[in-house]
Amino acid sequence: MPKNIKNVMTAIDYIENHLHKKLDLETVASAVHYSKYHLHRMFTDTLGLTIHDYIQRRQLTEAAKLLVFSEKPILEIAFIAGYESQQSFTDIFKAMYKKTPNQYRKAEEFYPLQLKYILNENPTNLDGKEWRDKIIFATPEDIPQWLELVYLVVDGFPYLDEKQYLKKLQKSIANKRALLLKDADTAVGIMAFHELTGSIDFLGIHPQYRKRGIAKAFCEKVLYELVHSAQINITTFREGDKADTGYRKTWKSLGFTEAELLIEFGYPTQRFILQKEKLKGKKDE
Repeated sequence: MPKNIKNVMTAIDYIENHLHKKLDLETVASAVHYSKYHLHRMFTDTLGLTIHDYIQRRQLTEAAKLLVFSEKPILEIAFIAGYESQQSFTDIFKAMYKKTPNQYRKAEEFYPLQLKYILNENPTNLDGKEWRDKIIFATPEDIPQWLELVYLVVDGFPYLDEKQYLKKLQKSIANKRALLLKDADTAVGIMAFHELTGSIDFLGIHPQYRKRGIAKAFCEKVLYELVHSAQINITTFREGDKADTGYRKTWKSLGFTEAELLIEFGYPTQRFILQKEKLKGKKDE
């Protein structure tokens, strides 16, 4: 196993075992015996997310779970999530979930902001066209691996309803509208699309592989081989949304342009459109 991946996995395990305590980069670095500067660079380079953001999103997810499945007072949940006041907890919770903790509790619907990162211990060193040639149609047997990746990239899909998603996935697979990319036994890229409308219903790239050209490979596959239109479209976070971990930046780097603002499942989003000629030469970041 590459050393950096092992070290990041050790840091993740420590965070996951101490989610109900006050955590920061310095605490984690000290616990895993690394300088905070080195750990910060290693973690961010491997996953595209800082330790601070990972901790915050994981703790807020656990807090959301307590809001729905426990009767603990909101102030107590704020303390458990590492916040020193109910107001500071409420401010960041609303920025991420688009609801106050009280509104979220009343809705009685838990959905995660971030789940634990499970890493591929021995990733293959491929990129670009090599990936595109390996993209295949998913089969029903691929569903468990597909869902494992969905849980890893849940940060990109606010308000994910698992039961509803599974139904749509089964339908997409049956209609040859679900594409899959594997690295050995690990799903590293998934896409559900519609060949007539050019709509990308779901595109997820494994966090370890986001700088490997995989998003571009999927877009090329559908644009040049599978859809009947000269463009594809996807919905993502609106500008300035604190819950966005870099999805807008990725779509823009591939040549997607902003289109109309939408509300999906009560969540503010925006449609992005990619014309076929805009994709050439682009590189996802």
